[in-house]
Amino acid sequence: MKKIIPILLTLIFLALPLFAAGQPEEEGSITITFWTHEDPNRTALEERYIKEFEAANPDVTIERVTNSSKKMPELLLTAFAANEGPHIFNTQIEDGYAYIANGRVAPVNLKAAGYSSTSDLKNAYVDGVLNAVTEGGDVYGLPLELTNWAPYVNKRVFRDAGLDPEKDYPKTWEDIVAVSEKMVLRKGDIITRRGFDFRFPYYLVSMVPMVEQLGGKLVSDDGKTAIINDKAWLTFLEFMADWGPNGKNLGSPTYKNGRKLFNMDNNDMGMCLSGLYQIGRIRADNKEFYDSGDWMVIPFPQFENAVEDVASAYYGHYYMVNNQKSSREQEVAWEFISYMLSHSEEYLSEVGLIQPTKALMSSETFKNIPYGDVFANDLAKGHMVYYAENSAKIQELMKEAVEGVLLSGIAPEKALASLKVKAQEVLDQQ
Repeated sequence: MKKIIPILLTLIFLALPLFAAGQPEEEGSITITFWTHEDPNRTALEERYIKEFEAANPDVTIERVTNSSKKMPELLLTAFAANEGPHIFNTQIEDGYAYIANGRVAPVNLKAAGYSSTSDLKNAYVDGVLNAVTEGGDVYGLPLELTNWAPYVNKRVFRDAGLDPEKDYPKTWEDIVAVSEKMVLRKGDIITRRGFDFRFPYYLVSMVPMVEQLGGKLVSDDGKTAIINDKAWLTFLEFMADWGPNGKNLGSPTYKNGRKLFNMDNNDMGMCLSGLYQIGRIRADNKEFYDSGDWMVIPFPQFENAVEDVASAYYGHYYMVNNQKSSREQEVAWEFISYMLSHSEEYLSEVGLIQPTKALMSSETFKNIPYGDVFANDLAKGHMVYYAENSAKIQELMKEAVEGVLLSGIAPEKALASLKVKAQEVLDQQ
């Protein structure tokens, strides 16, 4: 399916002029379709918000549909290509930005969302977090969450491997390798316990910062040149080649996502990368483990010879509204989004999602979240994930390079040369 994404994008955005934004007003009862990614902890809250909103607006029905975050970009592309996109959707900004750039979503209805002006809206949020959804002076999305990642540590696995988690937790990527070598268990070549593994396939969020630590960049500051500093990229690709089954055999994208194993505490995952939301999921999935205190969160590692102190990139899941829907439907959609987002402290305390308003970030609720300081400190050292019309394609090229050296034994030099040429071609096509 991923191979047809560029084709679908072309079909969607070439078709844009054929359809007028904001169809005529509708009267009577309406149904608002709301597509969002799966999160059991969030589901309970949002189903309650839907009931409350419907009770206050008896002529409105909210139809909530969930899919995995991996599938959401493809499902949205297919739906919009057929002009059957939902009223409301959220997806990571690197996947969602193309809908803004190509005029497929409506600007925030300020009155419906409870703001007197665009300045009033922007002043409510932490500086810069709305930049990714701002075009031509208008704001086109409101954040469900702003998320960065840090390693979660299972202290029991550390101790089982003869390590002291309080003293031996990794500070560098080299430490990650050394600690993982002590924790890994295998049956033949098959890993049965990983010390750590990466978040595949989200290469832009966690792996581009690793390159940046070494002095490299994905794209030049002027946006015209791809893959800056060959030495940094080559060092990174050599590291990944050594990580995989053809090297030290410490992990691979062929294994189940470590974040999904971590909570079960089955002695098969020592560390995983995840966001603050993982805390709520540990509590929901395995309360004994949550209450035990046998887990902790540590800062995003740096390379020993890093020239820049860079943490995980952060990404936003922004709520957007389909501009093909009627004016009334768009207004109701923004009213419902605003109602959900008026519960930011509950989203944080119950689900671990940061909706980055100034009020939330200065609240006692945020200050009292376990390991909130680790994520906040890393957030200050990170930046928004790369987003552009071409970001989905750039991520596919990153996947090709990383998995080529990691799984297929492609020489890092060859993978780098290919990545550089193909990424530049993508930039030049903008």
